[in-house]
Amino acid sequence: MSKTAILEVEGKKYEFPIYKGTEDEIAMDISTLRGVTGGLITLDPGFKNTGSCESKITFLDGEKGILRHRGYAIEELTKKASFLEVAFLVIFGELPTKEQLEKFEIDIKGQSMVNEEMKDIVEGFPKSAHPMGMLSSLTSALTAFNPGIVNVHSKEDMYNAIVKILGKFPVLATWAHRRNNGLPLNYSDNSLDYISNLMQLKVKCAFQI
Repeated sequence: MSKTAILEVEGKKYEFPIYKGTEDEIAMDISTLRGVTGGLITLDPGFKNTGSCESKITFLDGEKGILRHRGYAIEELTKKASFLEVAFLVIFGELPTKEQLEKFEIDIKGQSMVNEEMKDIVEGFPKSAHPMGMLSSLTSALTAFNPGIVNVHSKEDMYNAIVKILGKFPVLATWAHRRNNGLPLNYSDNSLDYISNLMQLKVKCAFQI
């Protein structure tokens, strides 16, 4: 039997469901509060007592300094897992096996090429444009070069869409950064791992001696 909380206001009682979180936190669902009470709202400065969402991916407790992805402490992940291992964990729910990680890395590198016409879009932004705004626009623009429909119920379609965006994202992110700094746009080096490639895209000079 599910638990509920009773709220009494001016002699009237209202019942709200109680939920138990993965870390044994208890929450009262007041999403219907305003509707059932005819306008009553809560006052919670700084949202210190408000959970913003339900998540099967991340648990966060800022006061205690806790951050977990899929049950793994962030401290453990930063010491023992690569960026792509953590990405795989967050997306698919489990850390990859050696074989899964190798395939993931190869598939991502295979999607690292960005259509040359994307440069025209980048060059269309003023140098003063914020990199995050540019990156958001560039990510959306990818659909123009990949107009196919992704079946969200297909594991294969979803996997292909994931590796495609992960492959192109380092290029788009660093192009936004380099445009903002007046630097020429460069390309991925697939001989490097994901983070090393991201860094060389960001800092590589236009001329080499």
